[in-house]
Amino acid sequence: MHYGSVFAPGLFAGKVVGITGGGSGIGRCTAHELAALGATVALIGRKPEKLEKAATEITEDGGNVSQHVCDIRNEDAVKACVAAIVAQHGRIDGLVNNAGGQYMTPLEAISAKGWEAVINTNLTGGFLMARECFSQSMSKHGGAIVNIVADMWGSMPGMGHSGAARAGMVSFTETAATEWAGRGVRVNAVAPGYIASSGMDHYPPEMGPMLREMAKTVPLGRFGTEAETSAGIVFLLSPAAAFISGTTLRIDGARPQVRMGWPMRVADEKAQARDAIKPFNGFHRASTPKVFQS
Repeated sequence: MHYGSVFAPGLFAGKVVGITGGGSGIGRCTAHELAALGATVALIGRKPEKLEKAATEITEDGGNVSQHVCDIRNEDAVKACVAAIVAQHGRIDGLVNNAGGQYMTPLEAISAKGWEAVINTNLTGGFLMARECFSQSMSKHGGAIVNIVADMWGSMPGMGHSGAARAGMVSFTETAATEWAGRGVRVNAVAPGYIASSGMDHYPPEMGPMLREMAKTVPLGRFGTEAETSAGIVFLLSPAAAFISGTTLRIDGARPQVRMGWPMRVADEKAQARDAIKPFNGFHRASTPKVFQS
């Protein structure tokens, strides 16, 4: 089986795209789609075993891939990582700033160390990767950057550190799009909502019941898929988005639009089967998160 992308075969032939957090979840899915479309993907992450597994999959599917172990929170490590990608592949045409992480806790219980860890992972690390890709490669020949943020509109109770970091990344996206446009570089963001991704497997077991109920708060009545998120990322990297920069594409089933005083009308299974909103599952290696398995 091969990735069932909606985009034209060979769309990214000859292009090199770096993907942080490329060994799992949305990053892994996006790497597969880009490789299936002809890109050489450079997987970036802290855990070599995850990178190795994803790289093996991509190679088995006929794609071109390299692996780069890097802690994106470390400035020197990021500089060296980007230099290694440029040395190996000659250039970097695209960057997907996907790496991130957080944990649930109320604001009053977050320590300074915990706050800084989440900010450094979800904001500072993304900035460092984008800056180095621009400075070492894209400033010379252009490129496209997609920063992955989150559905933080209307607050993120229980994840205030992540919400602050993601909001900062949206602002960074807008600023970078302005400053770097003169060098032919576009910068956008994608904000996934409730996505059925392997990242959910890292939440504690006691969150299971809440996670399973969350679809009831989404007007489209379901979780999104990794492939639906990847499609948005790939579009923003593609030539079709040549006049799109500084924007954030939300992939969330209209969840932030839910308002008190307006009755919830959640799409039922019959509605979800209609072509306009039925799930897109182009990722041939996707697996259901454990929390949703019977």
